[in-house]
Amino acid sequence: MDPHKFHGKDIPHIKLDPKMTIEDLVEVFASSGFNGRQLGDAAKLYAKMIKEDVTICLTVAGAMTPVGFGGIIKTLIERGFVDWIVTTGANVYHEDHFAWGLPVKQGSFNVDDMKLFENKIVRIRDVYIKFYETLEVEDQIIQKMFGEDFPDESFTTAEFCNLMGKISKEKAKFPEKSFITTAYEYDVPVYISTIKDSSLALNLAVHRLAGKKYNLDFVREILEQAAIVYDSKKSGILELGGGVPKNTAQQTGPLLDQILKRNDEGQDYIIQITDARPDTGGLSGATLQEGKSWGKVKHAHEGMVTVYADATIAFPILALYVLSNQKSRKPKRIYKKIGKLYDKLSEDYFKNPANKIKKLKKKN
Repeated sequence: MDPHKFHGKDIPHIKLDPKMTIEDLVEVFASSGFNGRQLGDAAKLYAKMIKEDVTICLTVAGAMTPVGFGGIIKTLIERGFVDWIVTTGANVYHEDHFAWGLPVKQGSFNVDDMKLFENKIVRIRDVYIKFYETLEVEDQIIQKMFGEDFPDESFTTAEFCNLMGKISKEKAKFPEKSFITTAYEYDVPVYISTIKDSSLALNLAVHRLAGKKYNLDFVREILEQAAIVYDSKKSGILELGGGVPKNTAQQTGPLLDQILKRNDEGQDYIIQITDARPDTGGLSGATLQEGKSWGKVKHAHEGMVTVYADATIAFPILALYVLSNQKSRKPKRIYKKIGKLYDKLSEDYFKNPANKIKKLKKKN
């Protein structure tokens, strides 16, 4: 429809009923205006992605796991509504607290941080974490996981998280309280877009000082991510916040265009929940439409919804909506297939005669 003409759905005089369901509430949002309407549209787009069997990437920035939202991610994985994940190292690190039963509590944002420091309490907004009983214990757990027994060959962060999920599944006190262990069980690759910018990497430092080397194959990692999109009939992203996870998932389209010399045009669908402004030039606030100019999305005018809201408010609504009205999907189990997906992308790359010459030179 031409958006410059006076047509569209009538705005209702909204009535609420104590017996309303989450589907009813989403309809209220979708029939209203502003970011309420965007939230309603985003929930419906997420449902559409599930119905069409889109390969769905969840990107997670910020600090979503310290507030317990890893449990929501876990449920979405179990239902087959998330196929692969890109997140920060902090979200992986703090999620593991719950698996091992380490204390994380509600606190206050209106507080004297000098006194918190004296009391050995670390604060993330209004969430409190004990310095010794939680962080120090978690650090010892991570150091043991990735110490001397961790293989010396190159690895990706998906392999890193898969091993972490395996160990937590086998040894943690509450393995069911971690989306990392669930990702391991369901073969959902979890990539950490900035592992060195997290406590995960800090805990590798003691072993590096002792002479152990960690060979992160970051180039293979981005090729694997592109291979996932390349193999998908349709591909979509649900973005919680922005930052590096957002761009990591979106750059798959431009990478495919670059190496295959064609216009694959990126994602079919993207939902973005952000509180960042677009006018400052930052990636977190960059509009999804802007991504079309980079080849990150297939279309600049459809298949995308941006909700300007706090993800801790909007994400549970989207999740509960699809959990309430969408049937479970069979897990795609991408992690087990990632080697074959990589090889397929490599084969298609070298179908170009010029690239075959490059490969021969490299072997010699």
